[in-house]
Amino acid sequence: MAFTIAIAGKGGTGKTTLAALLIRQITKAGKGPVLAVDADANANLHEALGIKVDDTISEMLNRINRNIEPLPAGMTKDQYVAYRVHQSLAEGDDVDLLVMGGPEGAGCYCYANNLVRGFMQDLSNNYPFVVMDNEAGLEHLSRRTTQNVDVLFVSSDSSARGIRSAGRVKELVDSLGLDIRKMYLVVSRVSEGTIEALRGEIENTGLELVGTIPQDDQVRDFDLHSKPLVSLPDGSPVVTAVTDILKKAGIL
Repeated sequence: MAFTIAIAGKGGTGKTTLAALLIRQITKAGKGPVLAVDADANANLHEALGIKVDDTISEMLNRINRNIEPLPAGMTKDQYVAYRVHQSLAEGDDVDLLVMGGPEGAGCYCYANNLVRGFMQDLSNNYPFVVMDNEAGLEHLSRRTTQNVDVLFVSSDSSARGIRSAGRVKELVDSLGLDIRKMYLVVSRVSEGTIEALRGEIENTGLELVGTIPQDDQVRDFDLHSKPLVSLPDGSPVVTAVTDILKKAGIL
């Protein structure tokens, strides 16, 4: 069974950057292959990983539901969807990527989420690690898409509002009784004095601060020029920070 890592948090807090660099460091350590799951309707993990994506789960379901892609004879819809989910995996360097994509009609996205939840256990048997980049906000927790997780990294930017939002993630996880074995707080875009100023807010969340990711102009430059973040140099401060986070969390 795979060791499953998920990332949650409000939009714009660096979830995808964290997911991509977690994958980078896990594979660099020789612990791949990794199954990466982009469960955000606004999918961009593939860009951070430098992987070309030809299809998404939602697009595939839309074609099947509209009979644009008819079912083969002798196969039920669920059987064919399971087959196509496996086919839709985009392959990278020691990482395979499954992309949810955006909603394609009423009810389709909920069905897609249910599919991911249902197929994750089967897919994850082929990988030592699963890393899931979730949509912004809390709905994926309410839908129980994010459960049976070994480590949940709750991502925040370096603002009081971001930290409070991270605290609400913990509150919801606790209230729903989700099967998440460990939760950690990660604060991104940190500069000198930030954590000291936010110490009280961080303590109020009840989350353990496992690490911080510094503000880095090189990351902004990579984003500006559409360079995959996994191509950041080994000496990059954000790469070093993510390595430290993985070690402190007992993953590496």
